[in-house]
Amino acid sequence: MSIDSDRNLTSNALHQRTRTVRAGVEDDQHYGAVIPPLHLSTTYSFAGFAQPRKHDYSRSGNPTRDLLAQALADLEQGVGATVTATGMAAITTVLQLLQPGDLMLAPADCYGGSWRLLDALSRRNAFRLQWVNFRDPADWQPALRQNPRMLWLETPSNPLLRITDIAHVAAARPPGCVLVVDNTFLSPVLQNPLALGADIVVHSTTKYINGHSDVVGGAIISASTELAEQLAWWANCLGVTGSAFDSWLTLRGLRTLPLRMQQHQVTAQCVAEFLQSHAAINKVHYPGLASHPEHALAQTQQRGFGAIISFELLGGESEVAAMLEHLQHISLAESLGGVESLICHPATMTHAAMTTSARQRAGISAGLIRLSVGLEHADDLINDLQQALTQCTAGKQQQPAGQAAARVQKKTGKLSEVSHELL
Repeated sequence: MSIDSDRNLTSNALHQRTRTVRAGVEDDQHYGAVIPPLHLSTTYSFAGFAQPRKHDYSRSGNPTRDLLAQALADLEQGVGATVTATGMAAITTVLQLLQPGDLMLAPADCYGGSWRLLDALSRRNAFRLQWVNFRDPADWQPALRQNPRMLWLETPSNPLLRITDIAHVAAARPPGCVLVVDNTFLSPVLQNPLALGADIVVHSTTKYINGHSDVVGGAIISASTELAEQLAWWANCLGVTGSAFDSWLTLRGLRTLPLRMQQHQVTAQCVAEFLQSHAAINKVHYPGLASHPEHALAQTQQRGFGAIISFELLGGESEVAAMLEHLQHISLAESLGGVESLICHPATMTHAAMTTSARQRAGISAGLIRLSVGLEHADDLINDLQQALTQCTAGKQQQPAGQAAARVQKKTGKLSEVSHELL
């Protein structure tokens, strides 16, 4: 599946990669700067009494932030976007659409930070909340009879990479129900939920969109002008809009997004196949593997499989600790989507806020590890994982590291041919 296969998304029919590179280029009307300048001013003068210009105060609007919002709206095929200070700020803003008494259906296996916020607000009666399994129609479709006001999807899910059929959920929702999709794991390069029937897309731009682990941010993209205006109003009212400097850095990161996503995926496929063959690992969760339950669905609604892999060690948490201690070229840290590979233990890190029973329902075991595959060479990542896994598999027969490297080199060569076709 080609990352650049969706040429006819805009009137000028440019490739997605071209649009990311050209976003904001030659926007400067004063000096003709090719790269748009950074507007740090907090306030803007009025043209005269009762004559505000386009921008008056940076919380409400900022030229640099506007460029990032326009680029993201274009890439997600939306009519408008709001850039927020964090990904959680984006989620918080969207939740303002709900009134006390409104019902929200949300996935039981979502990101721990999302779970914490939804749980906390529902307990304060900001809205009613029902956790469901969107992969099982028998679990979520009966709840539609209660006329929910909002459906929240996370696909692929964090951290188990479960895939939800966006178009199917969109078609089944009752009138007046807003469908929101968290598209952080894939970015607009690999998936466009609005084109599949969603009303709102949210991103933690901290992740792939910025891509360099040096900016925290979020974004909301809407399918209708009405929703876009409501969400922009709430973001301004709450004071959660993104800063000019963070927007400028994120726009800079966005320009290389398609190229980064392509290489992320090439390496992730190699790593996933290596992990799947290792004796210490019970299960690998990656949609790019034919063994993944929703592999076929991912092929139909995505333009790639992303670069997040989760896997479960047979020995549980004790083996997790031994493995993580011996990694040399993969950093133990939260977050994902940067050029560097990051690894985390969801039960004690990203999903620690969930109750034990909530983690059990979500399927997040003590032996589960989440890996964000960066842009390092596949051989180096696999060799690092190989030696670290050896520390917790003493006495078990293992594939020699040399053979593993040779097999991966062969696979990398094949995927490089695919990469060349896509680029």
